[in-house]
Amino acid sequence: MTSPARSCDHYASGAVCGTAPARLFLTGWRCARHTPAALKGQPEPGQGRNCPSAICWCGTCPPRPAPGRPANPADELLAAALRYAACGWPVFWLGRAKRPVANCPACKDTAHGPARCGHLTCHGFYAATTSPERITAARRRVPGGVLAIRTGTVSGLAVVDIDPRNGGAIDRELMTETATVATGGGGWHLYYRHPGHPLTARLAGHPGVDIKANGGYVAAPPSVHPGTGRPYQWTGNRAVDEMPPALRAALTPPPEPALAPAAGHARPAPTATLAAAPAAGGISSPPALLAAHLAAVARAPEGRRRHALYGAARGVWRMIAAAAITEDEGRAALTAAGLAAGQTPRDIAAAISGGFAAEQAAISASKGASA
Repeated sequence: MTSPARSCDHYASGAVCGTAPARLFLTGWRCARHTPAALKGQPEPGQGRNCPSAICWCGTCPPRPAPGRPANPADELLAAALRYAACGWPVFWLGRAKRPVANCPACKDTAHGPARCGHLTCHGFYAATTSPERITAARRRVPGGVLAIRTGTVSGLAVVDIDPRNGGAIDRELMTETATVATGGGGWHLYYRHPGHPLTARLAGHPGVDIKANGGYVAAPPSVHPGTGRPYQWTGNRAVDEMPPALRAALTPPPEPALAPAAGHARPAPTATLAAAPAAGGISSPPALLAAHLAAVARAPEGRRRHALYGAARGVWRMIAAAAITEDEGRAALTAAGLAAGQTPRDIAAAISGGFAAEQAAISASKGASA
């Protein structure tokens, strides 16, 4: 981002450069002569791509500012939300204090699955969508809200959230350069492609570093931080890159002990790490029951694996309905099982969503019949 009010703070030969305008990089505000790439004698990241400046053909470029400046900040936020949605990133609106909007009275009083609610602003990130009509309608419902992007397998994003106020810092041995946001709170959001399996919520040995993936979200540019009054800003023009192997390994939880595989069959896929939970809805051991559902996917012969994943999803939804696990835990474990069974992300998402919807409908019908 460029800003006529900011000058280059590169220090060399006993003085600060001071040239304006400057652009914000991870190393600070830099003029064109003193960007990190220019100091190395290299072209700026992104230059030489096949994609033109205003349109992305490859599908991996970070969102770019639209030509011209909207008439007001509300229009700017809505325009950004629609750009993110066009990238396949579900978005929703937080309240002014950067917290989820309160549920409507119907959602407060009625027990139902948040993922199937359908309301514009209820249940936090479950309201995230890529539908331009719903995004626009939700914006009218929350006119002073903060724009947020849902993370995880649903968007294909895993974001490393670095908060220097809590001791967070960039570890260059683990965190390679990628699409980056300078947050309104003075930290950084590093956007990586989600690796497709469950991730830990913290980076061990790195205080002040959180991981936003399944079950998470991040405030997005050009939202303004409610505490500091400073905007979230994209720095540079890098694409969202693959998560580097070292970071992926550091964020991969240890697998649950696997069930003994049947003769001639593959070992069950790793599951999401679940803490031992008290009996919920008559389920004495949620981890064991979840492992049994996933083992069915691993044992399925080729040609029946998607059907097996659908069946497992129905069983997992019953666990979710019984409050034995959360929906995000169930979805993450099923996704990992589907990937281990060689299914495509698209087929996995369809099988999980179909199984969840079918079982939810069956449970609702059963309750209606007994009423």
